[in-house]
Amino acid sequence: MESNFEKITPERAVLVGLNADCFTQAQTATDETLEELEALLETAGGFCTAKILQNRHTPDAHSFIGEGKAQEVRMLLEATESTMVIFDNELSPGNIRALEEIMGVPVLDRSALILDIFAQRAKTKEGRLQVELAQYQYLLPRLSGMGKNLSRQGGGIGTRGPGETKLESDRRHIRERITRLKQELEQVRQVRGVQRERRMKNSVPVVAIVGYTNAGKSTLLNKLTGAGIPANNRLFDTLDTTSRQLTVSDNLDVILSDTVGFIAKLPHHLVDAFRATLEELEYADLLLHVIDAADPDRENHIEVVDRLIAKLAKPGTPVLRCYNKADLVEKTEIPVGSDVVAMSAATGQGMDTLLQSIENALGHSRHHVVLTIPYAMGGLVETLHSNAKVNAVDYTSEGIVVDAVLDEILYGRMKNYVTKEC
Repeated sequence: MESNFEKITPERAVLVGLNADCFTQAQTATDETLEELEALLETAGGFCTAKILQNRHTPDAHSFIGEGKAQEVRMLLEATESTMVIFDNELSPGNIRALEEIMGVPVLDRSALILDIFAQRAKTKEGRLQVELAQYQYLLPRLSGMGKNLSRQGGGIGTRGPGETKLESDRRHIRERITRLKQELEQVRQVRGVQRERRMKNSVPVVAIVGYTNAGKSTLLNKLTGAGIPANNRLFDTLDTTSRQLTVSDNLDVILSDTVGFIAKLPHHLVDAFRATLEELEYADLLLHVIDAADPDRENHIEVVDRLIAKLAKPGTPVLRCYNKADLVEKTEIPVGSDVVAMSAATGQGMDTLLQSIENALGHSRHHVVLTIPYAMGGLVETLHSNAKVNAVDYTSEGIVVDAVLDEILYGRMKNYVTKEC
């Protein structure tokens, strides 16, 4: 019984952050980012025993937080019977080695913890490929400095390595594996590209749901489309993109895509590895930025997502700000504007307004019409089937009557055959 208990006992971790004068906002640790690190730890299945925020002008080249503070952490580890230390900052291999020698327990940084969560969450082949690529890209520059940590394979935090591959393998082997993973992900991108071309040919706009992790993106997708995605109250619950068709109105169908949640200090190798998924943003016609209206740190989280949208989406893509969980806050706490929707994905509040806002953002250039096409021009019917949403076709004595929704360009070409604007 004792050994079974040990297997399910969560790892106990002391969380440490360094706030240095020379750090950028993305590099430094604060009370808020340490709280988020604690939420990440709980998501990974661990338990926080203590949090320490150290202030310095510059990081110590050897032990990052300084020898004295590292010894303090070691004593705290013993007092709290903790099994590991997790830093809110990104550590160099030399820092990790020095800290492990002083503290006598495994040391992870924020990136390693996020990778561990991703390794747990990835379900599809694509998701697992992306996680494995990110893990190898993280590990490659650290091989010489991580020593005994690399051989720790198991179920604990930080030990979910990429598949069965020995992490002690030489750099050449890992570089070769990275190349193969990139090739496989490129194939995924090509398949996505074919699907995207088909959607564009059929004139179906793409709406991508983006937002800070745990803002309610999957809950919104479920509410609108009945997608049935697990929507739990935990960080990074969605890694694999899910796309569903949504009928917004009689005039408008869209493809609605969920994306991986964003987070402050998201490691760049994660963004690179998940580019096959995140490129949905680049081709989206509209972005729904889901915001947790009740989040006390929501303004900072909005800034994080806005920065990533600016980096990943095509310039000029319209964005609807969807203040989710609006039922939990006062109306005055939510901004007012034509690009703002107050809603609750859990209760359904504001869904009609959201659909109307989506149609307003996308539907202004779409025309629901009835066309009468002469039989001599019958080839135009095939053009409509390929490039428009065709609702009905009727062969009459006057010609071929087609009920369809056209975009602005096709409407201009077909205007002479329009007999009714719906």
